[in-house]
Amino acid sequence: MSIPNNGLITETNRQYYEGAQGFITVLGQTSFTTTFNTDLISGGVNAWDPNNIDYALNNFKIYYSPTGYPGSFTEYVLPYTVSNNVITLTTALPANDYVVVQLKTLDGGNYGTTPAELAYGNTTEENYGSYSYITLNDVINNFMVAYVGVGKIIADVKRTDVIFHAKRAMQEFSYDTLKSIKSMELNIPPSLSVVLPQDYVNYVKVSWIDIYGIKHPIYPANNLTINPYENPVQDNRGVPIQDNFGDNIEGDSLTERRWDSDNFRQLFGIQNGLNNINNINNYWDGYQWDYYAYGRQYGLDPQYANVNGYFTINDREGKMSFSSDLRGKLIVLEYISDGLAYDLDTRVPKLAEEALYAYIIHAVVSVRANQPEYLVQRLHREKSAKLRNTKIRLSNIKLEEITQVMRGKSKWIKH
Repeated sequence: MSIPNNGLITETNRQYYEGAQGFITVLGQTSFTTTFNTDLISGGVNAWDPNNIDYALNNFKIYYSPTGYPGSFTEYVLPYTVSNNVITLTTALPANDYVVVQLKTLDGGNYGTTPAELAYGNTTEENYGSYSYITLNDVINNFMVAYVGVGKIIADVKRTDVIFHAKRAMQEFSYDTLKSIKSMELNIPPSLSVVLPQDYVNYVKVSWIDIYGIKHPIYPANNLTINPYENPVQDNRGVPIQDNFGDNIEGDSLTERRWDSDNFRQLFGIQNGLNNINNINNYWDGYQWDYYAYGRQYGLDPQYANVNGYFTINDREGKMSFSSDLRGKLIVLEYISDGLAYDLDTRVPKLAEEALYAYIIHAVVSVRANQPEYLVQRLHREKSAKLRNTKIRLSNIKLEEITQVMRGKSKWIKH
């Protein structure tokens, strides 16, 4: 959980960019309090020991130098404990020595004299850009201070109620207001299926990536195929067979098996290596053309006019399945998250903070008994207005980008 900043910059440039904080010791000093926006995480009681399995769970390393000169720092590997961002050493250090706490960073940081000592990880990078966000926990704390109390609209409310409504607000905002689109890079295995992310709600776009890093859109199969939710085994009369517990016995899906093994040259009207268009037209006539050729030829149907392959959502297995021509390809899945993947550590854009407060106030008041209707309606209007303003603020429309696109159109835009 991040330390609440309440709109103030609390890190030095060294802490923010380098992920490091230094201390000069005084005689007998055994504890050091860090002030990163990121909390220190210790893997366990003996996580200070590089030979302990919990050591890798730390999100930081400690370095020590008697001079403070570059290249003179070595990792501190004597016993210490971590609690509430306070590092406590079991052995006091001499006066005027130098101690540096280094959050793990992609390049290992600037301290340590051997590769094994470098603090490799991405803790520092995860904090970049964090000033534009506030955590959901901070929103709840601020709400309890600013909106709840004697003489305020809400005289008293349980914190658990505020947490519930704050989470609901995050879910609702994530669908069409917040920047809740995430992306994941995946490889298509021989099984042609990948597991949906934990916080997946709906897909936005799926693309395969070529050798130049360019995206090629992949479209849903729509009416071409389907992933059946149930595949009961049947007897010779067509009746599903049950097991000893009275449940239907499930088998493999023949629909999925046929789709996975489909020859896409045949599906789109290219059969037996025929490359001459006249030969193709002679081969595909009558019934065969109507039944098999789903696009890429004369008279194509736009929903099937796709050279990049197809995907389906397999709700039965919680997976996304792909057509056989995508086997082994690199894809990027862009999807909507409900914004609650990390519970109260969820980050909220500061541009949406006021709308979140308005949503919670209305939600708390509207479910209480004996509330004046005019008050509920007023809070509802305020909630709607602030949400509308938030959508405008987060729309990220840039005039320069619009004019750059429109310059290629038939209408001239003076700018």
